[in-house]
Amino acid sequence: MSLKGLSDQQVVEQIEAQEARLVFDSFSISQAHEIGLRLLELGRQRTLPIAIDVTRNGQCLFHSALEGATLDNAQWVQRKMRVVQRFSHSSLYMGALCRVKGVSLEEKYLLPLNEFAAHGGAFPVTVRGAGVIGSVTVSGLPQIDDHELVVSVLEQQLATTQA
Repeated sequence: MSLKGLSDQQVVEQIEAQEARLVFDSFSISQAHEIGLRLLELGRQRTLPIAIDVTRNGQCLFHSALEGATLDNAQWVQRKMRVVQRFSHSSLYMGALCRVKGVSLEEKYLLPLNEFAAHGGAFPVTVRGAGVIGSVTVSGLPQIDDHELVVSVLEQQLATTQA
């Protein structure tokens, strides 16, 4: 189900369901590479100007940029990823939640805009029994498209590895 056209409250509810469903039994470097390569291949097929990052416990396990991605996209990746690290929720979820509450992430949590971005594209890597241990992030598309690209690849990865 696409998040496009939904209210912020509906987006929050849909992402809560995604985050509850997209949980790994374990998360290896090989899985990080597979996810990164799936995103890279989709980006190439669709000619998407994206930057891609997969991080586990603060360690970058995969990072790439496709034609058209800029230094700004790499900086957006970092800012979105920090939101996941701080709140253990997707960056789109945190942006929608703040809008529902009528306050920005910066106002509510006193976080600097140049370090945190509550815009779609970073999704938590959650391991059963361990919680959020990393993130998968894409930047370069409209925020819902960034988010949905990541979610689609995580769904594929989980269907393959935990079938």
